[in-house]
Amino acid sequence: MISSKDWKAAVEEGRFNVIFSVSAQREIEKLEIEDALQLTKDIKNYLETAPLPFGKTRIKRLTGFDPPLYRLRSGDFRAYYRIVSQDVVILAITHKKDSEKYLRKFK
Repeated sequence: MISSKDWKAAVEEGRFNVIFSVSAQREIEKLEIEDALQLTKDIKNYLETAPLPFGKTRIKRLTGFDPPLYRLRSGDFRAYYRIVSQDVVILAITHKKDSEKYLRKFK
């Protein structure tokens, strides 16, 4: 679990490492090239520098999950992730129509 000091320092320095789970890697490889490029661009732009939600953003902390689970919106796709120390671990990538089914399975 990330402490408040750790994430504040990481956000200030913009130094989070993004790690894809094996299943997330498989899911992104199945996407069409344009969708995969947009998703990876958004992951790099948002999650490497500021993976926590702030104001109106593409990032949302989902309720009812412990440890916290976050979602990044990118076009028609959603990336679900957790923050562990200085790492952002991408757990899954789903199409927005399959998101509820994934979250029910995840709880």
